[in-house]
Amino acid sequence: MSTPHVVVVMGVAGTGKTTIGPLLAARLGVPYAEGDDFHPQANIAKMSAGVPLDDDDRWPWLDAIGAWAHERAGLGGVVSCSALKRSYRDRLRAEAPGVVFVHLSGDRALIEDRMAHRQGHFMPTALLDSQFATLQPLRADEAGVAVDVAGSPEEITERAVEALNGLPESVA
Repeated sequence: MSTPHVVVVMGVAGTGKTTIGPLLAARLGVPYAEGDDFHPQANIAKMSAGVPLDDDDRWPWLDAIGAWAHERAGLGGVVSCSALKRSYRDRLRAEAPGVVFVHLSGDRALIEDRMAHRQGHFMPTALLDSQFATLQPLRADEAGVAVDVAGSPEEITERAVEALNGLPESVA
């Protein structure tokens, strides 16, 4: 990518957004923001109890992430955010029109296994089905790339950088 963009690392829980986001930010030489840190405490409590968020829960969270992305416009940055629905990505783009998405995607069994082995996270594996049911992959008219999560974090990050570098100049 030739100019500093804000990259939103998106995908269902367990795809590695929190792992890949900082690695990608380091490779791009920009700051990283953890999307989960933008959640109000009520959202964290709800997810910790195994209750999926609804859109009314998500709007303030997405607005806070969008505000961060807007502040980073022209400076660059990487933020993790599930951004599972097109309407969520549209909301982020409304706040920060230049965002580019990296959709971390992969085999459900691999993702579930990774979720089961992570520690200290509030999202239980029981919510993975609701995440996949909600997921609307990037469409051709959305600035972004899909990256397979199979492999090491370094391999995934390298694939993300290569994919971002392959975007047309009008996007990147």
